[in-house]
Formats: sequence, structure tokens, C-alpha cells
Amino acid sequence: MESSDREQSSQELDLEEITRKISFLDKWREIFSYHRLGTNNTTSQNCEGNHISAGETEDGTGIPQPKGHGQWPSSSLCSIPKPSTISSKSGGFPISLAVATKLRQSLFGNTVQVFSSDWTKAYFRFHDPFSDLAFALEMGKGGARSIQMAVQGSIIKYLLFTRKGKDCNFLSLRATSKREQDHALAAALAGALWAAGAARKATICLVTEDAYIAPTPDYSGDGVTERLQLFELLEKEATEKFIYDHLQCFKGEGSHGVILFLYSLIFSRTFERLQKDLDVSTAPLLRPNAGGFLCSQAVLNMILTGRASPHVFNGYQEGKSQEMLCGVLTRSDIGYLQWRKDTSEDDRLSQVGSMLKTPKLPIWLCNINGNYSVLFSTNRQLLSDWKVERLFDLYFYSGQPAQNKPAHLTVDTHSHHWERVRHEDEHRPGRRFSPVEMAIRSKWREATINWNGTVPLF
Repeated sequence: MESSDREQSSQELDLEEITRKISFLDKWREIFSYHRLGTNNTTSQNCEGNHISAGETEDGTGIPQPKGHGQWPSSSLCSIPKPSTISSKSGGFPISLAVATKLRQSLFGNTVQVFSSDWTKAYFRFHDPFSDLAFALEMGKGGARSIQMAVQGSIIKYLLFTRKGKDCNFLSLRATSKREQDHALAAALAGALWAAGAARKATICLVTEDAYIAPTPDYSGDGVTERLQLFELLEKEATEKFIYDHLQCFKGEGSHGVILFLYSLIFSRTFERLQKDLDVSTAPLLRPNAGGFLCSQAVLNMILTGRASPHVFNGYQEGKSQEMLCGVLTRSDIGYLQWRKDTSEDDRLSQVGSMLKTPKLPIWLCNINGNYSVLFSTNRQLLSDWKVERLFDLYFYSGQPAQNKPAHLTVDTHSHHWERVRHEDEHRPGRRFSPVEMAIRSKWREATINWNGTVPLF
């Protein structure tokens, strides 16, 4: 009996020792991850060569059904990089030539144009965790940048207002860990796809090892579209988990992550809904510019609101040829501000309506002279309490390489007229307001903005 008790006591001690060592290793894993000392091989496979997550099953329909809805994987002892491509036997629907042709037509207006190099290189990569920009994505160049910045708004939404157990302040953003970055990105991508799918279904595109269609005289191959498999998810929670399990397909270098997200957005919206959203517009979703392609407003609105409206005004308005145009119909979580030096206030169709100017949360995607950025407040009550809106702080992230932390702005919406007169931009003599200030004043017309010692950007 005593021998049995000693053996049991010994086993308990062994378990305690193992638990202690696991906690110790997990602590060092986080430290190594912070200093980027881990491996970055994105082509490694698991022992069986199977890329599909162990948490997925099929229900006989080919639709991946993640197990344990909402059960996130616990932090592992070491982060083993996953590949950016998946096995061709992962259970999705292979793309067909007819679908690829429709996709190309929607994006470019033809089937022979392909993405420029700035698009093929674009993916979702964060700055270092536990830093002033731990919450922020590194921004690429060209047209893909606007999609990255729109997703950035959703990442801030998750980190400040959605995740539980964290204070809504700027210090909590700086304390974002690598694991929290991954959860934020998965939540941001899944939220946009679920909204685009009218909260009924999301479709996610991933690149496989094999090609399913061959180029033809009428269809130019690009090396990515021909290798797509499509996965349909019927619950938002399952969508988020599926993306989290395959996050390397969006955040890995060489993964074409931004293109895959754009494809997934279109397939989630469906071609039929997309055509209804675009009303009388026949313009493609991407437009040529300086050897590359820029996103149309319809793409950005699809990320922000779930609908691919090509307009930013509220409701319906009559066009120049008496045609009826559809704008933004409901307030979204994240808003939109724009200012261009060559835009006339008399052009009513280009004026941003209150649906986008006053979102549910104090986060705005900004288009300032064609440069995209994000403006946000950590105070959730900013847009629901007029007393808070009198004097408040905003943070501005431009994504420019020279910006090593967000600009901290103080906005006063009740300043006196003599204060506004002397608010000439001291860094640009003869100029009263910077473009960023003009964008802010498109919502708060009489506001004065204090940059708190920072040189005004743009």
C-alpha cells in the first residue's frame, strides 16, 4: 500500500515538473518569437505531407467543417511554420475555367490582363509584436495597399473593441503579442468575408500544389488563379477558425495573401450579388494606373460594409443621366473619410455621406489625395456622446516606412474663430491646414487639430 502511495506521489511530482517545464519553454518561445529568432521556412510540410488542419472534417459535401466551433488551439511549445500552399487533396472545390474567366472579367474587364508585381508580392505582415506598431500591418506599394489598410481598420476594431479581457487603450495595442496578431488578422479577414456573404456563407480561396485549368488563347494564366481551391463555410465562427488554421496562406511571404483575400471576398459576395451592388456601373473592380492597378471604391466598400457599392453617399441619388444610383444604405462598424485637393464640394456624388462619416465605432479608413491611412480613437463613446466629441484624441497610422509610431492628434471641435485663424501650419508657411486635417474637418468642420509635437504628415 505504501509502495502504491509512493508511486502515485512520484507520478504527481513528475507531472508537476513537466507542467513547469512546459510553462518555462512557452515563455521563451514568446521571447524568441518577439526577436524573430524562429525559422521562416514557408515551404515545410508535416510528416505525412498533408497540409489540411487536423481540426477539419468533411460532411460529405466537400465543405470543410472545423471541429469544436470556437475552440481555438492552445499555444504550442514551438511555432512550426505552415506552408503557404495546401495539398490538392484538402477537400475544396477546384476552380473551373468558366469561374476563372468570370473572376478575371469582374476584376479587369477582360481575361488577358493579370496582376502587376506589386499585387503578387502583397501579403498581410505585422510589425514586431510588443512595439509601438505591434497592432499595425506593414504596408506594401501600389493598389494592394488600400486593401491592406482597409483590413488594418478591422484589426484595430478587434484589438480595441472586440477581444475580451483587454483594456481599450493605446498601451494595450502596443502590448500586442504575435499570437494576438494572428487572432486579430483571422478575425478581420473572416469578418469581412462573412459580411460580404450576407451573413450566410463565406467562401475562402487557397492555392494548391496543382493547376486545374490551362491557359487558352482567350485566358492568360497567372500561376495563382489556376491553382485555386474554394472552401465554403456556413458559420462565422467556423470561417474564423478555418482562416486561423490556414493563416500562413495569407501572411506568408510569397503567399499572394492580398490577392487570395480579394478573390475570397468576390466569391463570398457571389457574382450575382456583385452585379446588383454595382447597379448601372460596368467598370471593373480594378483600374489600370501607372503600370499597376488601383482598387475601385466598390472593393473598399465591400470590405467596410459587405456591399460593393461604387458610391460613398447615403441611400439613392439620381445620376447625371437621370439613372438611379445606390450608395451606402446602413452604418458600418468602420467608417470612411476622403479629401482630395482637386475635388469640388459641389460634386454631390463624390461627397461621403453620414453613414460612412459616422460609423458604429471610431475607426476610419482615409483616402487622402489617393494615399490610404487609418484614423482611430480608443474611446468607444466618441460617436455616441456629444460631450466626448468636444475635445478628444485620435491616432493616425499612414503605413509610411518613416512612421515608427502612430501620430497622436488632439481634436477641438469648439475652438474660437481667432484660434482657427492663427492655426496656420507652422511647418508649411502660407498653408493653413494639412491634408490630414482637411480629411478630419470633412467630418468635424470647425475643428482645430493639435499634432502634439509631431510634424504633420502628407
